[in-house]
Amino acid sequence: MPFTRLFAPLSPVGRLGWLRACLGALCGIILTGLVCRLWLGNDSALPILIAPMGASAVLLFAVPASPLAQPWSIIGGNTISALAGIGAAMLVRDPIYAAGLAVALAIGAMSLARCLHPPGGAVALTAVIGGPAIHAAGFSFALVPVALNTALLLALGWLFNNATRHSYPHRAQKVSRNTHGTADPPPQERVGYTAADIDTVLARYDELLDVSRDDLDALFRQVEAQAHRRLHGEIRCERIMSRDVIRATPEEGVGQARDRLLTRSIGAMPVVEGEGVVVGLVGHAELLAGAGRTVGEVMATNPCLVSPDTPIDELLPALSGGLFHEAIVVDGEGRLAGMITQTDLLAALWRGHVAERVAGVAPQA
Repeated sequence: MPFTRLFAPLSPVGRLGWLRACLGALCGIILTGLVCRLWLGNDSALPILIAPMGASAVLLFAVPASPLAQPWSIIGGNTISALAGIGAAMLVRDPIYAAGLAVALAIGAMSLARCLHPPGGAVALTAVIGGPAIHAAGFSFALVPVALNTALLLALGWLFNNATRHSYPHRAQKVSRNTHGTADPPPQERVGYTAADIDTVLARYDELLDVSRDDLDALFRQVEAQAHRRLHGEIRCERIMSRDVIRATPEEGVGQARDRLLTRSIGAMPVVEGEGVVVGLVGHAELLAGAGRTVGEVMATNPCLVSPDTPIDELLPALSGGLFHEAIVVDGEGRLAGMITQTDLLAALWRGHVAERVAGVAPQA
């Protein structure tokens, strides 16, 4: 192994992510300790903070997307492991044998309860070798301080991660599914790899990977898009979007808006208010069903919004999954800049494909 690789960074926290993780752990451990000291008092025989909280803090603040750092993994893993450690200490007098049994029981119990959390092994060990005060507390040690420490740290982690724009608990990026209720797989799974392919490969590993299947799916699709961009060049939305876009306002009637759609022979248009800020999207279906109402009452309020500099390959999952048929291009303040339909996207991709074929054939002529 090259010498430089011995010191290669292993942390996945990203640029300056380590600083955010350090600050989160600093605040989380201090505040957890202060609250527990108020709860237990300065003269408590039990520890105010148990050492495994440090390991839980590493996962919670440095890798909050890890399956091992999710709420049930943390609270369930630590508490169940404490119970396993206490039980082992009661069953086996020799601390060496009890320690081994405690960690083994903790791993088994966490696995069965689907809350595997590596610091749980340290919690189980603490219950065995933590000293007379912990032994005297018996099973209540699992509640105070273990569950108390864990719940406080988890609450602080939830507040800190979300305040620093790291969604917690982590939810994998949604991959479009078949929205038409048929047995067909979604369009993006009819070519390339499928969800079944991921399951097959994961089954071959026969071991736990510290990443969820859904996260792997989302990651692979982003890698595919990046590879396509690298190989075929990058086209941004501003190059293919329609700029002369008709629009509706929330206050106008549906009949007036539908006449405008029919005149232009288009399927949908953005709804704007004020200085062109996009607030929704309305199409023929909504306008037909909303006779006698205003556009604002029938419009879709969650359209697909993109910026002018978004690469068009990033639109593929959204516009090919059946949920959206058009993307509205907005500037940094949410004002309407343009619109891209599935037809626009298909035309751009086709022209790119034709250009590639011409470039590939030309040298042979």
